[in-house]
Amino acid sequence: MTAATELQGRHALVTGGARGIGLACVRALAARGAAVTLLGRNAQTLQEVSRQLAAEGLAVAAVAADIARPEDVAVAFAQARAAHGPIQILVNNAGQAVSERFERTSADVWEQMLQVNLSGTFHCTQAALPDMLQGGWGRVINVASTAGLIGYGYVTAYCAAKHGVVGLTRALAQEVARKGVTVNAVCPGYTETDIVREAVGNIMKKTGMDEAAARARLAERNPQGRLVSADEVAATVAWLALPASASVNGQAIAVDGGEAAA
Repeated sequence: MTAATELQGRHALVTGGARGIGLACVRALAARGAAVTLLGRNAQTLQEVSRQLAAEGLAVAAVAADIARPEDVAVAFAQARAAHGPIQILVNNAGQAVSERFERTSADVWEQMLQVNLSGTFHCTQAALPDMLQGGWGRVINVASTAGLIGYGYVTAYCAAKHGVVGLTRALAQEVARKGVTVNAVCPGYTETDIVREAVGNIMKKTGMDEAAARARLAERNPQGRLVSADEVAATVAWLALPASASVNGQAIAVDGGEAAA
């Protein structure tokens, strides 16, 4: 079996699949032979990305949904099944981060962070898991964050939600361990994504730093002194989807240059 056929016949759904880590995961899974559905909130963006991927020779399906709304998720997952069959690999990548001092964090922001980062993971996993249990094989891969392993100032709501994702991962892994399904989390450090670009903008606004200095402040948390690439995260996600990773279950794997180990 070649690398291009390792996931042949498997249907993978990637949330937040139109950009950043999600888009890198779509490419990595498709390159290994999976039929991929990307899910996002903006239908127009999904169509544009689907055309771009088609030009690269990757045929994907796209479905629109707000993952914080279980009724939206149910409809989108039904559409995904109609395109590619039962969902056997779920990458819960969609997420948002808002930076604010704890005493200034509103109840609305708190709920937003929980709904998108934690409840969205819950809704999508509940929607996909029956397919995996029925087929006796499945992979749930949650893109959490080093914020699910350690604490960061000024993002308490985000940290709380991502710690919840890691807890969900570990608990569900125990429930499905004897059913052919694995549940794992990938925890990137600061990665070249829109979230980091927004963080850079916030640092510049609040400190007066230029862009290079703001980026360096984020990169310095990584013992390797750099930002992580989306492709590096996607390679770890793809590895967890492979048959060879069947014994890896309930893990939270940091992709962070060693930050969480310090």
